[in-house]
Amino acid sequence: MRVLVIGSGAREHALLLALSRDPKVTGLIVAPGNAGTARLAEQHDVDITSGDDVIALARKVEADLVVIGPEVPLVLGVADALRAAGIVCFGPGKDAARIEGSKAFAKEVMAAVGVRTASSEIVDNPAHLDAALDHFGPAAGDPAWVVKDDSLAAGKGVVVTPEREVARAHAAGLLDAGHPVLLESFLDGPEVSLFCVVDGATVVPLLPAQDFKRVGDGDVGPNTGGMGAYAPLPWLTDTAYREIVTGIVEPVAAELVRRGNAFNGLLYAGLAITSNGPAVVEFNCRFGDPETQAVLALLESPLGQLLHAAGSGKLAEFDELRWRDGAAVTVVLAAENYPGFPRVGDVISGSEADGVLHAGTARREDGAIVSSGGRVLSVVGTGDDLTAARTRAYEILDSIRLPGGHFRTDIALRAAEEQLSR
Repeated sequence: MRVLVIGSGAREHALLLALSRDPKVTGLIVAPGNAGTARLAEQHDVDITSGDDVIALARKVEADLVVIGPEVPLVLGVADALRAAGIVCFGPGKDAARIEGSKAFAKEVMAAVGVRTASSEIVDNPAHLDAALDHFGPAAGDPAWVVKDDSLAAGKGVVVTPEREVARAHAAGLLDAGHPVLLESFLDGPEVSLFCVVDGATVVPLLPAQDFKRVGDGDVGPNTGGMGAYAPLPWLTDTAYREIVTGIVEPVAAELVRRGNAFNGLLYAGLAITSNGPAVVEFNCRFGDPETQAVLALLESPLGQLLHAAGSGKLAEFDELRWRDGAAVTVVLAAENYPGFPRVGDVISGSEADGVLHAGTARREDGAIVSSGGRVLSVVGTGDDLTAARTRAYEILDSIRLPGGHFRTDIALRAAEEQLSR
């Protein structure tokens, strides 16, 4: 089986690495890829938002399966184009991808099946903003305002703040840019990311993970695309896990089928484990980054066969998933000034070590690997428990040099300490 992976981040590097362990995968292709993925796969430059261009490449490389990593081509309908061309694809069609592409649509779907989520209000007119802000945040008894871009924002369209002026400024900026704004009530409790491989109404959950969005230790600073993650979650009970799968993901998948928008791909539920039980923060229509890097490091089942089964409508026939014992921790190394405008072009040393997955990297003509984006590398450590996995991840990070690079030092620390205390 020849597999074409679309994308260029650490998520795609992790997918390629896991696919390379599948004995039935005979060839790997990535488009456009990065300096790290070149070690695993043929690389091709392609406009990933063009269905015609992706179809042409899939035919050229004789791909048996196309796996679409990023959300933008999914929301634009590239998966639909591939399926119409008779090419097996892992990734939802345009209509189903609205579960991420429109937060208002996701709220509508959840309301239809009674899934618990934050109360919300859409604002599409600046004249209505102040009145809407009065319904949320401290004015409504919540500790903070939650302001979201209703459309795609690459994980950085959210502001959570106790300061009304900060909330208002973010919302006003989105509205000025022509983006509707979603105001939400605040959900208390720790967050969980659960990836589920979905084929219509068939749902196969992966290990739960937790990511870290804020740029600084102790969850301070602005939101990012993700600064680290770990899996599994020793503090998440089996009861809560089952409730998420059977009470949230399965009903949503069934509702999408009922609407004629059957989901085929990776449905990512971002949740808060509140005092009243799990509640949905958001849905995404693809593997999340950096959680994918941790989750797939522990997967023993053949990933290529799993994704092909889902893409060809045979997920219900796939064997129960197998996982290695222990834990995995991912720590993101970011460029100077990230999540602002990052400095790029700096030479990176030590980036080809085991456990290092590339994201914002490129290879110069002289062979040097340089930074080319905000989140530059993901470093993955595995071990018998979270403490061992953390230790390994930070050992690898110590061997990498990136001028101005920065990373969080507390990824999975609290969970590891609680695990040790049990």
